[in-house]
Amino acid sequence: MKIALFDAKPYDRTFFDEANKDHGYDILYLEPALNHHTAVLAKGADVVCPFVNCTVDREVIDILKECGVRLIALRSAGFNNTDYRYAASLGIPVVRVPAYSPHAVAEHSFALLLALIRKLTHAYVRTREFNFSLSGLVGIDLYGKTMGIVGTGKIGRAAIDIAKGFGMKVLAYDPYPAPIEGVEYTDLDTLLRTSDVVSLYCPLTNDNRHLINARTIDDMKDTAYLINTSRGALIDSEALLEALKEKKLGGAALDVYEEEAGIFYTDQSNEGIEDDTLARLISLPNVIITSHQGYLTREALMAISQTTLGNIREFEEGKELTNQVK
Repeated sequence: MKIALFDAKPYDRTFFDEANKDHGYDILYLEPALNHHTAVLAKGADVVCPFVNCTVDREVIDILKECGVRLIALRSAGFNNTDYRYAASLGIPVVRVPAYSPHAVAEHSFALLLALIRKLTHAYVRTREFNFSLSGLVGIDLYGKTMGIVGTGKIGRAAIDIAKGFGMKVLAYDPYPAPIEGVEYTDLDTLLRTSDVVSLYCPLTNDNRHLINARTIDDMKDTAYLINTSRGALIDSEALLEALKEKKLGGAALDVYEEEAGIFYTDQSNEGIEDDTLARLISLPNVIITSHQGYLTREALMAISQTTLGNIREFEEGKELTNQVK
């Protein structure tokens, strides 16, 4: 089995090489993301392994089919970047990693939140310059505040446990609610209207694209904080920027951005970025943005590599694909 692993980073090689000791596959690590320009690099591979910022649309899948690819093994939980129905129609199954470390993403969202509300980035810069003034660094307590959790899958539930640990009241919204002790489910409008912190933990679908938009932001408290470690297109970025400029939100912490492809995971320090909305968001004092690193822990990377290669093993042996996207 030959695997073409696209958008490969040094840490991918480290953990996939370790996990591959149990399999012995021929893994070709390719730095470019998978798209219609790079898909031909998969020629001769049985499997392609794309990441979240790869594009696996009909055009790409047609090229992969011509190259002899028989399986698309996503090394992510999300699959909104992949036309899995079209792939299936050509006899190419799509598998994914449904849960690698929900705690990693949930913990990162709270790291962002704490850095935001306690102004840690500003304090760090000051002390690096030997400025020990506390002026302008007044924060807020999380204890006693209301946390609005949108999406109560594995990551959302991990976040709920953390929020409870801080002594927060938890409200939740999910189209498919499951009973969780100490959590009150409500409709989205009520959650947005009453929460001090709103954090998103849901996959991106056609139904929830721009779930957070000008109208829904207007429902939120002017002092509320918005956290997103899920998918960038859950938030209308231009509406978020306008709300922050008009002080209709207390702040935002984002690990994802709807136009992050081609920007995140790359070094843009010498060129700058042409995305004016992202540049403005980064420049605001009450915004923290990280480069889609919520999953980036040793535990998560090992789970991703092990599950991905396990999915490929099932395909190779003709077994039922446990993690197939259907």
